[in-house]
Amino acid sequence: MSTGNILPKKYILSLVIFTKGVALVLAVALYFLLACGISGLLLFPAAREIVFTALLKRRQQIGARVQNWKERRSRTTKSFTQNLQASRLSTWQFIKKHHLILLAGTAVVLIPPLIAWMLSGKAMLGSYDDSGQVVNQQIAALLEGEQLVPPPPLPPEVFTTQEVAQVRPMLDSASRNWQQLDADFTQRLLMTFKIMKEQHGYDMVIIEGYRSPERQNALAQMGGSVTNAKAFQSYHQYGLAADSAFMRNGKLVITEKDPWAMRGYQLYGEVAESVGLTWGGRWKMMDLGHVEFRKPGVMKK
Repeated sequence: MSTGNILPKKYILSLVIFTKGVALVLAVALYFLLACGISGLLLFPAAREIVFTALLKRRQQIGARVQNWKERRSRTTKSFTQNLQASRLSTWQFIKKHHLILLAGTAVVLIPPLIAWMLSGKAMLGSYDDSGQVVNQQIAALLEGEQLVPPPPLPPEVFTTQEVAQVRPMLDSASRNWQQLDADFTQRLLMTFKIMKEQHGYDMVIIEGYRSPERQNALAQMGGSVTNAKAFQSYHQYGLAADSAFMRNGKLVITEKDPWAMRGYQLYGEVAESVGLTWGGRWKMMDLGHVEFRKPGVMKK
């Protein structure tokens, strides 16, 4: 079963995310310039006096024109029309002369809601939006009809070797209990493992599934090289995420320096995405062994 039919969708999504990012940067820059201008008016009396004087003068001019218009309102229709046109021209000239101030006021009102709207569409973790992801129809049919069974647990010493500890600290205390994972996520992950074994020859094993809030905070305190997510900012706390690695000759292989493993991670990401999972390998801070199932409404964005 090929997963190549989903690549164009991901490229389009990446372009949309990039466009949103550029728009956000421009909006923030405009808001910064606007804030500087308003701060200047508040901090420098001379600038404030110039603006207020101009506004007061214009107000007086408009008032004089209005009074003049009232005095002449009994004149002919032609005279009335001419005065009305003059008043419109004056207003337009006022807008042209003070368009920066008017634009600044408009921006103060509109930019914060715009930024909030743009941020509301971004995922809390990672930079890859899979809301429009298309699942391979053949695999979807398998997920509906076949209920896969989790494999038996491996001996604890597999996860406590010196090589593993250097790459994944605290892995010895991680949960690998399939029963703590969401049922839908479990079936999609098991299907991914099955395809990796039958089509690509990679034996896969889960190295961490459910993660308690306390453990999540403990890992976050170890720095960004481990995780940037705190408690309840990760799908691990909801049983909707898992970290996996490869078994080769009876040993756990996690390192990204191994070309065989790197090829496996790429295939793993493609297969996981084909069954509707989100792969951490597409994030800015890549997490190649991580997949998650983003159920709507589970975690706030």
